[in-house]
Amino acid sequence: MFRVGILTISDKGSRGERYDASGQAIMHSLPLEDFGIAKHEVVPDERDVIADKLASWADEAEVDIILTTGGTGLSERDVTPEATMSVLDKVVPGFAEAMRAKTYSSTPMAMLSRAVAGIRKKCLIINLPGSPVAVQECLSIILPAIPHAVEIITGEVTEHPAPDIGKD
Repeated sequence: MFRVGILTISDKGSRGERYDASGQAIMHSLPLEDFGIAKHEVVPDERDVIADKLASWADEAEVDIILTTGGTGLSERDVTPEATMSVLDKVVPGFAEAMRAKTYSSTPMAMLSRAVAGIRKKCLIINLPGSPVAVQECLSIILPAIPHAVEIITGEVTEHPAPDIGKD
């Protein structure tokens, strides 16, 4: 079972002025037989606070995956990608590229997402949008690749499965 940390980035949510619907959407979108929620917090849109939380969760090795929600847009307060980039050891652009490409077919506003993904130590960190509907849509796109990515990061898998080409 993969251990997941959910970090919601929201000024109002961190002050208790807004319900964390996006964090809940993540929880309800993950298959419980494969993913267990190890941590869940709501923090304000503050770069240092976000970066410190991401680094501490990854460094403590209590989670295999950190999924953030919120703060990936264009407003002045949206600093989640910058905070995430500041703590990553490696960038894994395919997750964000896939989310933007696939969701663009639903809305051209998808191209405004600045979400990033990457690795810190043995932890996969992925930024998701702040909308519960967008969270569900994006997770459905990337979820099939997450287990294999974590297995590679943690050293559990060193080979990629061979494609089933030409077998009848």
